[in-house]
Amino acid sequence: MKRSHRDEDPDRLYTVTGGRSRPAGDELDLVTLVVSECAPAAGMQKEHVAILRMCRFPTAVVEVAAELRLPVGITRILLGDLLAAGRITARHPRSATSRSALPDPDTLEKLLVGLRRRL
Repeated sequence: MKRSHRDEDPDRLYTVTGGRSRPAGDELDLVTLVVSECAPAAGMQKEHVAILRMCRFPTAVVEVAAELRLPVGITRILLGDLLAAGRITARHPRSATSRSALPDPDTLEKLLVGLRRRL
């Protein structure tokens, strides 16, 4: 029978995070996309190596946690370490509520009309 990540040895989790219980910043939420900026280096913590390998393409924080089989909070701490070291980049998907980030509806309509004329 496999153990749930909730049954993870607390001593191991303490060691993995260096005793920290919270990430340094709030920039990483569940849907933040993470991308590796470099290959793993010799002597890196095995969890950091795994993160760098799995994040060659944009990967959500929640996916990283699931793949590592670690709680999201612990994963956010590990990702924060890599982000601070410049080994990963992170960006939050655009929010649909941000109207300034969306293209002008008139421009989109003109584009659609132009495409229809070509077909």
